[in-house]
Amino acid sequence: MIRITPEHLSRAAIVYVRQSTAHQVTNNLESQRRQYGLVERARQLGWNEVRVIDDDLGRSGSGIERPGFEKLLAAICEGRVGAVLSIEASRLARNGRDWHTLLEFCGVVDTLIVDEDGVYDPRSPNDRLVLGMKATMSEMELSMFRQRSVEARRQKARRGELFLTVAVGYVKTGGDRIERTPDRRVRDAIALVFTKFAELQTVRQVLVWVRQEQIPLPASSRVGNKSSGGCPLTTRSIIS
Repeated sequence: MIRITPEHLSRAAIVYVRQSTAHQVTNNLESQRRQYGLVERARQLGWNEVRVIDDDLGRSGSGIERPGFEKLLAAICEGRVGAVLSIEASRLARNGRDWHTLLEFCGVVDTLIVDEDGVYDPRSPNDRLVLGMKATMSEMELSMFRQRSVEARRQKARRGELFLTVAVGYVKTGGDRIERTPDRRVRDAIALVFTKFAELQTVRQVLVWVRQEQIPLPASSRVGNKSSGGCPLTTRSIIS
């Protein structure tokens, strides 16, 4: 590779490993193998010192805090990195700010960027153009994914099938349906609240009575099965 010089090889090569979600980390193991396999490619290209930064497994590249990416930038700025390897440019960043920051730093200290397609020198106008196009396509791809997801949720909401949360006393069932909870204690407690409201006529008086009698009322909880809308009884009032 004519772009790789002895000066580059005298410094370390860093393999940057990232997957966007915890689900991918757990289930998409082939992607991990490909990314970690870049260590061997770096050695084939001539590097003796190869480091792996995988702190960002399970983190999106769209702009959230990424300690691994920050560590990568710091190492580049210190002039200790001869090349950054990733299976594709989109693994490095999916937003323009991070991507162009990386390119600027690499260009200043003469750090190469390597992916499965080739070796790029950020100081070269032609290579920078190719890298810029890859970054733009990656950012556009992420925007399209987000747009499709939002539109799918809107269509589901128009059909009345979008349930992000369910009210206390109801649970989500198969087929995106909601039904009254089978927990008799929860149903009786809610019925008691409505009975006292019909008697006392104000929510405040119902709250005062519930506290005086120390009656536990159901409240939504994120503990346990999040999709079921479970409502464990708690001594905390619904209204606080």
